[in-house]
Amino acid sequence: MARRRQKKLPQKTIECRISRLSHEGRGIARDEDGKTQFIEAALPGELVTAKYVDRRSKFDELRAIAVIEAADERVTPPCASAAVCGGCSIQHMQAQAQISFKENVLREQFRHFGNLAPDEWVTPMTGPTIGYRNKARIGIRYLEHKNEVLVGFREKRSRALANIQNCEVLNPKVGYALSELRTLVRSLSVYQAISQFEVAIGDEVVALVMRHMNPLTEEDRKKLCLFAQRTDTHLYVQPGGPQSAHRLWPESVGDTEDRLHYGLITPKGSEVTLAFHPTDFTQVNSDINQKMVSRAMEWLDVQPGERVLDLFCGLGNFTIPLATQAGEVVGIEGDDAMVNRGKENAKLNGLDNVEFYAANLQADFTKHAWAAEGFDKIVIDPPRSGALDIVSYLIAFDAKKIVYVSCNPSTLARDAGVMIEKGYRMVKAGVMDMFPHTSHVESIALFEQEL
Repeated sequence: MARRRQKKLPQKTIECRISRLSHEGRGIARDEDGKTQFIEAALPGELVTAKYVDRRSKFDELRAIAVIEAADERVTPPCASAAVCGGCSIQHMQAQAQISFKENVLREQFRHFGNLAPDEWVTPMTGPTIGYRNKARIGIRYLEHKNEVLVGFREKRSRALANIQNCEVLNPKVGYALSELRTLVRSLSVYQAISQFEVAIGDEVVALVMRHMNPLTEEDRKKLCLFAQRTDTHLYVQPGGPQSAHRLWPESVGDTEDRLHYGLITPKGSEVTLAFHPTDFTQVNSDINQKMVSRAMEWLDVQPGERVLDLFCGLGNFTIPLATQAGEVVGIEGDDAMVNRGKENAKLNGLDNVEFYAANLQADFTKHAWAAEGFDKIVIDPPRSGALDIVSYLIAFDAKKIVYVSCNPSTLARDAGVMIEKGYRMVKAGVMDMFPHTSHVESIALFEQEL
């Protein structure tokens, strides 16, 4: 596909009066001809001076460079690199205003898809807004013309890495160690061939997975091990694809020795432990994840003897806690590696009433043997594309309650419409601030079968 040709942009700045926010958290204004303008780092009600960053036939994109009249919701960003780094987009917005913005996005999507609304809007789920992120990928790039190594996230609207010193949203054990990582990378013989660090943090262990494209020397390995020992970090190296990642320090001595762990407490007080490899998918925000799992369990109100289905179960984030209350839980995932991880976690917690299976969740799975007996309750946590195919089949299970966890309000709203057509009522819904300071909207909804 041919690249869109960049038009020459006006160099002069203009004043813009912001009327509202887009779903991406950008201010919206109109020029004198009525053309829509999207202004980064601007809030509703503000008058800002802005600079063009792109022009399209139907809209223009600008960046606020000065605030003439500030909104009450404007705050000083906690991170000094907020204006440059693309990791966060709404740090200039007061925390409660961020929550209101995300709740409005969810409400608007429900209205857009059939004028839907839950019977009850629940209080938004919130937690720490700084140092909350326990999973991330940090880019590494060597700038030959400056003889400098950059460690951080991409700049806004660019593939270039932002030259940041600290990250305020990352767990401080890593967010305040970026300069140390920069020094470490530059000391290695392969500093030009290191592309990223993957960060994974459990309840007790910080792990870094270093992706490198050239072989490490023995001296490189010694330096990495010394760094890991000094910083009490579990250090992994990844010379190829995800399956090539292995722990360099401490040295692995068994198939499951390289796992990290996080704990969850169920609403009834049971404690479970989930093991994961640093390259596995886990929720980035531990505090919100605990609250999310608890809310899902409270809403489902699983009783002894009931059969529960967990779709897109991953390593068992919902499956394992649910198994402490249910008669039987079945976890379904499309990734064989995650199915195996789920089985490990069932064994780790001494649970014999839970089964994990791999299945294509884009196809009709109701004929599988594990589905034949139906389910009393269901939890579903799909990717951003949602679960349009799946919700059409759920009626076959005759489940009394379904909890839908979503990372995309538009696909949740779309799928909610189908579920309502199939005989379910949307009883409760609300947002969860899984990603503070970003426009990402995570939400949860409860559906009950109409009597």
